[in-house]
Amino acid sequence: MILNHLNLTVTDVPAAKAFLEHYFELRPYENDRDTKNFVALFDANGFVLTLMKGGHNTEVKYPNTFHIGFGQPSEEHVNNINRRLKADGYDVQPPERHHAWTFYVNAPGGFTVEVMA
Repeated sequence: MILNHLNLTVTDVPAAKAFLEHYFELRPYENDRDTKNFVALFDANGFVLTLMKGGHNTEVKYPNTFHIGFGQPSEEHVNNINRRLKADGYDVQPPERHHAWTFYVNAPGGFTVEVMA
């Protein structure tokens, strides 16, 4: 069995989409039209991450430990993403050694991303 997609409810689909494209190289389905409310993003391995806007005035509230993770091929890749996020104004702590070389960032749209190698 292969997990092939995950849907996240977000507060701002365009902002979340832009963030995931810019930092994690996800690509949208070319024929998506209403990207204000829904978008399907694909990685190089065929995994699909869908972003869906919550209902009108819906606050997105995930549990404190909920996150999605993007594994990187090396610690230097983790460091580079961390530096780029920091330079772009995101509040990120430097990577630390835990279960991996890792850090977390609050993404636009109301969810947390872990970056690790």
